[in-house]
Amino acid sequence: MVRIGALALLPCAAALSMSMSVAQPSSMSISMSASSDGSEEVPLLLRAARGETVERTPVWMMRQAGRHMQVYRDLVKKYPTFRERSEIPEASYEISLQPYESYKTDGVILFSDILTPLPAMGVDFQISEAGGISIEPIRNREAFCRMTEAGAFEPEKKCAFVGEVLTKLREHLKGTGATLLGFVGLPFTLGTYLIEGATGLKTGFAEMRGLRESDPELTHDILSLLADRIAQYAIYQIDSGAQVIQVFDSWAGHLEPEEFDVWAAPYQKRVVQAIKEARPEVPVIIYMAPDTYSKGGALIERLAASGVNVVSVDHTIEIDEARQRLDEAGFAHVGLQGNLDPKILCDGSPEEIVAKAKEILSKAGNTGHVMNLGHGIEATTPEPSAALFITTVQEYAH
Repeated sequence: MVRIGALALLPCAAALSMSMSVAQPSSMSISMSASSDGSEEVPLLLRAARGETVERTPVWMMRQAGRHMQVYRDLVKKYPTFRERSEIPEASYEISLQPYESYKTDGVILFSDILTPLPAMGVDFQISEAGGISIEPIRNREAFCRMTEAGAFEPEKKCAFVGEVLTKLREHLKGTGATLLGFVGLPFTLGTYLIEGATGLKTGFAEMRGLRESDPELTHDILSLLADRIAQYAIYQIDSGAQVIQVFDSWAGHLEPEEFDVWAAPYQKRVVQAIKEARPEVPVIIYMAPDTYSKGGALIERLAASGVNVVSVDHTIEIDEARQRLDEAGFAHVGLQGNLDPKILCDGSPEEIVAKAKEILSKAGNTGHVMNLGHGIEATTPEPSAALFITTVQEYAH
């Protein structure tokens, strides 16, 4: 039996003592609630994510900043690579605000990527414009030493551009009623990228599966290290201005339920617990893409058990069924986010978009629900369709 969370005492493990420490509460934290003098009103989405009954349902869209918007495509000419757009502060700041300025979404999410903190952990990566990801894989103990011997993980120094953008966004949004969201990738998903490397994810995650079978101790060590550093990175985002954190475990839906309980769930809980211990006032939302073993909300009870405030459900389950299942499983306190099928925004008529959005709103109610899509918005989505979706939600009266 491999002890989850304890790294093997091998030569390169000695460097872990500094790099695995998680930030503790400090005076740097930005207050998430309105002060007694009314200096900052608690925004709508933040209140909904905390489970409060709200005057109307807040709405934003996963991947709302990006290729479906002409202003984004125009900016690509100036910043031709994804890493330029996500790591040059002025570019990330401008892109993050584009959907808010066009649609007045209730949430503004940092334009970045779940891979962004990897170079600060000793692992470089590249993303092509077609979305291909290239990483020198970590499949043995020697390669893992690239991470453990990289020195302390210091996001405030090595990912300073992230903090700069969040701080600037928070200041810009003050008094607007919009909520600023940060985000991170969870250990199983990031670990999958690290282990698969440049082989691509079209092989059925053969490398990840192979390492889990051939060297489970190393696999757990990788996930353990990622868990501590991801939590630290999330806390850094909060201290820089993020009011809500969304955590993504996109590839965990490839795991059978029993595998999920070993390779994903413990590390989800570890990240969420660390965030909650350090910044208890900040809601955490979890999302997992629909996949082989997660369609139809098959794992939503397990996601709720991670300790999050909100489970973001995909479009393969009805929102009222998701609510009923969480209630019956003892998670009545956990809110829901979602879950319009993004294809409806691409292919549906205006009447279909309005009708489906209203159906979800009616089923979800006005307590503990944040409206969103069931997956990221597609690049071919017409901007008027996205605008209609946002307007429909914001004008809906419960």
